[in-house]
Amino acid sequence: MSQEVITEIKNNIGIITISTADGLNAITRELLAEIANAATSMDMNDGVKTIILRGTDKAFSTGLDVNEFIADINPAMLEEMYENFEKIADIKKPLIAAVSGYALGIGCEMALACDIIFASESACFGHPDLSLGTVPGFGATQRLPNAIGKAKTMEMILTGRAMNAREAERCGIVSRIIPLRYLFDEAFNTAERIASLPDLAVNTSKELIKTAVSNTNLEEGLEIEKQVYKSSIASDEFRQNLAEMAKK
Repeated sequence: MSQEVITEIKNNIGIITISTADGLNAITRELLAEIANAATSMDMNDGVKTIILRGTDKAFSTGLDVNEFIADINPAMLEEMYENFEKIADIKKPLIAAVSGYALGIGCEMALACDIIFASESACFGHPDLSLGTVPGFGATQRLPNAIGKAKTMEMILTGRAMNAREAERCGIVSRIIPLRYLFDEAFNTAERIASLPDLAVNTSKELIKTAVSNTNLEEGLEIEKQVYKSSIASDEFRQNLAEMAKK
């Protein structure tokens, strides 16, 4: 692992910390692969019962790395990123997100792919994708409606308005809001409580709950979203908007 993805196993709890030099945790192809590999490794480790995914105090993740996308947008890169994202979403063991600061774009989608989300008061969830001329590309249009309903999803994605922690808790995105100084401790305590229970019961319950809340056509919806996303990021409008953002 690089210095941007820090892993630790403590008391049967796997801890994955995303920590880029600027603390904003913009997601590159390589960084996403490292997160996926760390999560997969912990999922396969019999000594790990529950996994925590967290960022810095400043940000869980501010989204995709703009500079990488300007330099190298291609179908092969996107397919690799989709595969790695799904590795995170498909983790069998309970996955807890500890979110502080920004969780935007793929950062928000990565939190949504977790089973439990704890947030500090500074947490901010949003999808500014449409302002660039593209759509959310890693599951938001399909997972958000199950979490917060159609109307809130429409407003969040179509306007780009971000949700603060309080609204996210009311809507059901966030399990609980916890003061920042206690955020990781509470996530860890929760992970320990889950880890103390029988593995089969825990993991089976997780799958049953996921089955209950998921749309029967989720895979089809995700595939449609993926194709639209690929088409939109290949457009001149998206590239121009991305270049303008990089200048700011």
